[in-house]
Amino acid sequence: MSQQDQNPPESVPAAEETLIEFPTNFPIKVMGETHDDFSAEVTRVIQGHWPEFDTHLIEIRGSSNGKYLSLTCLVYVTSKPQLDDIYRSLTSHPMVKVVL
Repeated sequence: MSQQDQNPPESVPAAEETLIEFPTNFPIKVMGETHDDFSAEVTRVIQGHWPEFDTHLIEIRGSSNGKYLSLTCLVYVTSKPQLDDIYRSLTSHPMVKVVL
């Protein structure tokens, strides 16, 4: 019997494991350089995953020097895959620098 056969297999966490209970309203912070269309673009991306998302669910803050904008978007999500898809879409957008 080889060494590998003697050791029990390691537990692999399920891809769907999360501490978040769904459905939920989840705050997503999106940061990018100040641009007239930044908020509209972020809204468009999120609406691709949740069509009911509206700008009244966004809190906007500018940086002290005015170069960057931070949007906190309260997004209703029903599953981890949906939340992951929103993060992927936002992080791949050319206007977005950081998503938290």
